[in-house]
Amino acid sequence: MPVRSGWLSHDGQSREDTRLVSLGALTPTSPVATRSGVLPGSSDGQSRISGFTVDGVAGTMSATVHPGRAVVQGADAQGAYPVALAENQTLTFADGDAQYHRIDLVVLRVYDDAYDGSGRTEAVIEIVRGTPAATPAVPATPAVSIPLYEVVIATKASAGTGGIAWASALTGRRTATVGVGGILPVTTDTSNGAYPGQYRDLGGQLQRWTGTAWADYPVLPAWQSWTPAWTTNTGNALPSYGNAVVSGRYLKHGRTVHANFTVVFGTTTTYGTSPTASDNWRFSLPVPASAAQSVVGFAELAVDNTSRIVSRVQIGTTGTFELVISTGRSSGAALANTGLVDALSPWTWASGNSLLGTLTYEAAA
Repeated sequence: MPVRSGWLSHDGQSREDTRLVSLGALTPTSPVATRSGVLPGSSDGQSRISGFTVDGVAGTMSATVHPGRAVVQGADAQGAYPVALAENQTLTFADGDAQYHRIDLVVLRVYDDAYDGSGRTEAVIEIVRGTPAATPAVPATPAVSIPLYEVVIATKASAGTGGIAWASALTGRRTATVGVGGILPVTTDTSNGAYPGQYRDLGGQLQRWTGTAWADYPVLPAWQSWTPAWTTNTGNALPSYGNAVVSGRYLKHGRTVHANFTVVFGTTTTYGTSPTASDNWRFSLPVPASAAQSVVGFAELAVDNTSRIVSRVQIGTTGTFELVISTGRSSGAALANTGLVDALSPWTWASGNSLLGTLTYEAAA
């Protein structure tokens, strides 16, 4: 029958029924297949994956494989095999080649005679021996198995020569599998996600599968360019940047906006026709603010390297900010006007003068 059911049929449940149905809630790789892998976790909560850990026995060619649980997926119609190692198992590696190194692969493998004609029906941990070579390659992973570790077997390694150099010989190849919706712990896994919206933890960085790639999550905001529009509060004596050098950048993270701006006035900059000290300058915000606010940052107003003052950045309307003169000149010279910055305050502006400021505020949305 094409539709498999679990614990329903009155005349028995086949092995395929069990494999296909009971594991359906694990990480999928197709509509009916499950991601192979070791179930994550450790007794002390400090390890991502502790199941099927391999520890070498010093001075020997032997290693110990520690208990664990895993799922090994066969072909889609074959189903996934749940496997458990309930006690330590010892593996013994063949002696090293007389001339070259080799790389052996430790795997968790399922033999099922009904599908592979092997004459065996069992799950085993076995060594896939590599080929000695000047540049040895890792042997291929057999069908219906998952790799656990690579083991470098040095030239002439044997129990009589001190065994395997375990401190440098082992390279972990285990990957994990979790239930649908679970966060998959990975270290070097490069496989694609199973569905858009799946999450994984890559060495402490949470990532989300977009449907085409793994992307860090939450998505970190990027700095964007911004040129503040320059107007006045009266709508009169409107200025123009001309050939001024204007740059601005902002970043919005949630409802918090960070921004900075630099304006260096040029030879064709105009500061408004017939301005008065009441035509206060306004600059547009990169993102609308939630409300007016008296202090969101500070700016430096400069004539040259020796004549500067500090102004307070305030949000006058939800779409603009203004500059409030807050100090005297660094040179000690008197200011022409105080209050809000305009074409005549704190001095009559000219080419080469500059504005440099930063601000942080709450966005409207």
